[in-house]
Amino acid sequence: MAETQEVEAPGRAAKDERRAAKLARQIGVFAKAHGGAEGQLAYIGERGTRIVLVGEDGGWGDLVARTYEIAQKAVEKAGITLHEDFDGDFAAKVETGPYEWKRMAGIQIGG
Repeated sequence: MAETQEVEAPGRAAKDERRAAKLARQIGVFAKAHGGAEGQLAYIGERGTRIVLVGEDGGWGDLVARTYEIAQKAVEKAGITLHEDFDGDFAAKVETGPYEWKRMAGIQIGG
């Protein structure tokens, strides 16, 4: 039986590298604005991988990478600490304000 190999499309590696570099720059901007940052990667299916960012000041945000590998490269290039899970001390760093509480309450009551 013949073995099959996945053939990478020409230029795909270069595109993925550029995507990772762009995400790394965006992570760096976030980190600079928030006194540093830590992150966690969450696979979100066909859409890709979510890069959750939490700043030292409690600010938070996220970015989406096309693949888990691109997200991982971006975080490595940015040089931030990466957590396996979004729980415990890491989750406790997130500060929410009136906007988030109002939005969460609206979702709970169907708004």
